[in-house]
Amino acid sequence: MLVEWDWWTVEFGDAHAGAAGVLVDGSEPGPVYFDVGSRPTVPSTTHWSAYDGRHRRPRAEALRAVCECGWRGAAEYPLHWDSIGDQPLYEADVDLTGPLADWNAHLSLVRDKAAPLPEPLAALLVEITGQLTATATDTPLAALRAAGVLERIAARVGREAAGALCDEGVSAETVATGLGTTRSKALVLLLTAQEG
Repeated sequence: MLVEWDWWTVEFGDAHAGAAGVLVDGSEPGPVYFDVGSRPTVPSTTHWSAYDGRHRRPRAEALRAVCECGWRGAAEYPLHWDSIGDQPLYEADVDLTGPLADWNAHLSLVRDKAAPLPEPLAALLVEITGQLTATATDTPLAALRAAGVLERIAARVGREAAGALCDEGVSAETVATGLGTTRSKALVLLLTAQEG
């Protein structure tokens, strides 16, 4: 099911994008569709705020954290329809702090399993980020040039590192865990290295 993600981190990108998932009768419903007349395509969404029971849409009973990687939070956060009333969910004061905290806890576990960066390299990356951010404000063209240089360096070093992992016979699952990404993305990295 395609989910519209609410939360995203630079560290893990879309591999661990998160959202408040909807539960109806204890399971995740399919997307809701919007009747917009006789168009050839019918718009749909899976955003939690669309499941408000209006216009024959399902009515969410609870929310829980969900992640692009397939992880689902164990905690369920009931929606209190007596206080929400008939208003659309996007207008209601729905508290998403529970699902967001659960998703952040999931990211902490992913982060703990990922390969640690050597401290000098982590500090250098923080410094480069600060310098690039300041340069983007002061001289955006220079920042763009620097970003291009970094992209080329990262691509070359990434291919070399992935090639070394291939030569060592490291599995896509191990690479995925070490990078905090999905198996399919890790497999693409490894296959790209073999072609390079």
